[in-house]
Amino acid sequence: MTVEVDVLDHMCCGETIERGDRVDLACTRWQDPDGRVRVFATHHASRVETWVRGRVVDIVSVAEDGSARPVLRIPNGRALRGLDEDDDGHLEAPWTGELVQNRGRTFVVTVRR
Repeated sequence: MTVEVDVLDHMCCGETIERGDRVDLACTRWQDPDGRVRVFATHHASRVETWVRGRVVDIVSVAEDGSARPVLRIPNGRALRGLDEDDDGHLEAPWTGELVQNRGRTFVVTVRR
């Protein structure tokens, strides 16, 4: 199952999500005009519609232009805002450790149940 994580929502109070982690994500659903149902992680929705539980097998950062780049982890919200003294909040490629400069607007997390 894929879950979209909005960067602005995650920056508020999201926890670190890393490949291989077991997660339990509160989510809402959205149906696109074409009928496709999308699942979004949420920290502030008035109603949680589903929980996505399992192991993270992939994380991709999606930029404004739609380009996607795999990343090792999503730093916690404080780190993304530059406020975590134990985490610099940078993104890195999973196999090379290369820094990913543009964090994009959305992360897509693939969870295997």
